[in-house]
Amino acid sequence: MKISFCAAISVLAVTITLPLACSKKEKSDRPTYKLGLIAKSEGNPVFQAARTGAEDAARELGKKHDIDIEILWRTPASEDAQKQAGFIEQLGVLGVDGIAISCSDATKVTHAIDKAVEQGIPVACFDSDAPQSKRFVYYGVDDVDCGRQVMREMVGLVGPTGGKIAILAGNQTAPNLQARVRGVKEELEGLPNFTLADVYYHKETPQDAAAKVQEVQTANPDIVGWAMVGGWPLFSDALSHWEPGKVKIVAIDALPAQLKHVESGVAQVLLAQRVYDWGHKSVELLIDKLHHGKPPAEVRQIMEMDRVTKDNVKQYAKNWDKWLPK
Repeated sequence: MKISFCAAISVLAVTITLPLACSKKEKSDRPTYKLGLIAKSEGNPVFQAARTGAEDAARELGKKHDIDIEILWRTPASEDAQKQAGFIEQLGVLGVDGIAISCSDATKVTHAIDKAVEQGIPVACFDSDAPQSKRFVYYGVDDVDCGRQVMREMVGLVGPTGGKIAILAGNQTAPNLQARVRGVKEELEGLPNFTLADVYYHKETPQDAAAKVQEVQTANPDIVGWAMVGGWPLFSDALSHWEPGKVKIVAIDALPAQLKHVESGVAQVLLAQRVYDWGHKSVELLIDKLHHGKPPAEVRQIMEMDRVTKDNVKQYAKNWDKWLPK
């Protein structure tokens, strides 16, 4: 039987394309999960590190469990809880399988979180919680204990003779910061040789924070230590002229800009949140729930903090080579 040229080409085309079609089908059978990641602000290095952690976890867990995990980054340029709520709704429309969020204002995102959960989308909170929402887990520090740790470090630096301590507290309406302030105060209450100068609030910019510290220190030269529940003034060089060690500084977080103040001795202790783990652990918790049907053992997953001093600051700084986007 003779086969025309055109028929031969058709047969050849079928022969060639069949394996490709099977390959495509096999790929489609591999489970795929889309996870939304919503941080507080786009440019903040701590959230860039969280994003890196989430993307690393997606690759590692994808390979380990033979699944595909896609991270959809949805974060406002600067803190805006209303935009965060809008991103939750957008991600729901896109059909994501899960969401992880650091809440700028729990009251403004709780409704959106609950709506997503009602649609069958599990939500995890990291760094900053929405405890009244239907989120299934929170991963981050215990803020009251965080404040207590700051004051314990201060006692170790100042010594038993004590003195007057000031608390730098950032935004007066931020629940996590207020909990840290409460922790500092609670730890202070049992220390007869220590007194509280006051709690000082300010706009959360390096310039405003540093200006507040310098203004208060000038007016109250008997302040022997600053308990900073956020490290805002250490993001600038405004305090770099301070005599190292004359006034003790303990602050939260250990970003690259802050580390140089430890190296110079202006700040003595930084308590670093494991910001890379915010993203990595959130993805782990979501995949455990989505892929393995495994809920977390505890709704509140509390992370420890890393103590950064002059002895280990250079080693700790190497983390940022991996955490920040190139």
